[in-house]
Amino acid sequence: MFNRIEWVKSLLERKDAGKVLPILSYPGGQLIGTSIGQLVKDSKLQAMAMKAVAERTNSAASVSFMDLSVEAECFGAQLVFSDDEVPTVTHSVVTSPEEIDSLEVPAVSSCRAPVYVEAVRIAKNNITDRPVFAGVIGPFSLAGRLLDVNEAMFYCYDEPEALERLLDKTTRFLENYINEYKRAGADGVVVAEPLAGLLSPEFAERFSEPFVRRLAQLQEDNFIVIYHNCGNETVKMLPSILRTGCSCYHFGNAVDMGDVLAGMPSDVIAMGNIDPAGQFCNGSEESVYRCTKQLMERLCDKYPNFVISSGCDIPYHADWKNIQSFFNAVSDYYNGK
Repeated sequence: MFNRIEWVKSLLERKDAGKVLPILSYPGGQLIGTSIGQLVKDSKLQAMAMKAVAERTNSAASVSFMDLSVEAECFGAQLVFSDDEVPTVTHSVVTSPEEIDSLEVPAVSSCRAPVYVEAVRIAKNNITDRPVFAGVIGPFSLAGRLLDVNEAMFYCYDEPEALERLLDKTTRFLENYINEYKRAGADGVVVAEPLAGLLSPEFAERFSEPFVRRLAQLQEDNFIVIYHNCGNETVKMLPSILRTGCSCYHFGNAVDMGDVLAGMPSDVIAMGNIDPAGQFCNGSEESVYRCTKQLMERLCDKYPNFVISSGCDIPYHADWKNIQSFFNAVSDYYNGK
């Protein structure tokens, strides 16, 4: 049975040094011959793709699909679907403090949320050699999708109390959603809070930290919460990020992992941050290998709490030769090649 304390300890002690954790799910669609448009609506296809990725790679965990439109859709957001891109939100759901106050917290049985929960349930039954993690959007990032990103930033200044009321509602929904993943058998969840990366440290402390902390309080011995932020201000807000109480932290390629690790406690895992678009999608086997190996050579010996990863979710169209090159570099580093 999965134990989050033991899993984190195994990463810190590098008991299986070749096991790393890129955020890798969508390229599994290539392996089973299905499109993004099909994946985001079909739990069986998602589970098949996750299984195919697990069979192809030596990852430390299987990570479910990071479709950050799902939660906004449950709140009533209009989406655009296509075969080649993840769904996108097209219109704000709330446009005033009054609409925030009348907004209802939806059931987690609404829209496509059950598709993603069921995918994790199936994957958990089929993937037995590593933990299976679900993925959800973070509270402030969800608020930004309901309000509009620019409006959410303005509300930090002009309507902070209304924004906090909205954040309470997004967090209540996410608490229910994560608990549904728990019931489905998930070993943990990755909370993606990218929009918080645009906040000042002071605003992050008020409008993201306390709400993510509520999600982190859902951790149990057999359930982990991992925090992701791919913003370029994350180094400045590290104290706030760490106060959320998550078990591991994952960072994007907008920051230098050396700067991140310099501010992390030595017993806290920090993951990142090979460029998903620039390397996994648009790089070459050689460039992915070189970037991965160089980052590990620079940081792994100095920081035992560093786990190499992608900087964010690896896109569907990433070349599998590049993905394999990433794992080859990891293996060669730990084998002294």
